[in-house]
Amino acid sequence: MTSERRGLLIILSSPSGAGKSTLAHRMMEWDESLRFSVSATTRAPREGEQDGVDYRFMDVAGFKKMVEEGRMLEHAHVFGNFYGSPQGPVEEAIESGRDVLFDVDWQGAQQIRNSDLGKHTLSIFILPPSITELRRRLISRGKDSADVIGKRMQKSWDEISHWGSYDYVLVNDDLDATFEKLKTIVTAERMRRAQQPSLQGFVRGLQAEFEEGLE
Repeated sequence: MTSERRGLLIILSSPSGAGKSTLAHRMMEWDESLRFSVSATTRAPREGEQDGVDYRFMDVAGFKKMVEEGRMLEHAHVFGNFYGSPQGPVEEAIESGRDVLFDVDWQGAQQIRNSDLGKHTLSIFILPPSITELRRRLISRGKDSADVIGKRMQKSWDEISHWGSYDYVLVNDDLDATFEKLKTIVTAERMRRAQQPSLQGFVRGLQAEFEEGLE
């Protein structure tokens, strides 16, 4: 059954270190009805990862078949492995009125916007306050080697250069303030006319009531 509100495909993109993952987790805590899109991948599970929770682990043949059949909203080949977003679970979620959160790069965002579900997308790009601050955040995480940080920094400008293709752009110079803006955007976009399929029937009812009053 179709919900009174159709869900959104909420796309969050940013260069590594701009705060996208932290904001995504805050969004999930703010609204427990939000669903995080679980990506499919052909890489082997790492220690502690669970199928269907961290990723949907697939073989290459199965992954390619889903792509050929148009059952992937977006997909990419990264460091020798395939990654993608299966369309079925996303379609089911938005038809039942649940928003789905995507953590993808600009290429993935473009593919989702160009998909059959593109009209239900809300894309938001997160910018760092400065390149110096972006580098500082990557270093302070203490997760990556200097070589990896260098590669992330090299890739960051390519990602930032696509900021103009997003619906909204937020400069994350204050995490709490940025989160408040993000909530405001999502709350407003949920009321977009295209997201409320029941409105057409409601307006028809108003019209019928109006015409009865004229008789």
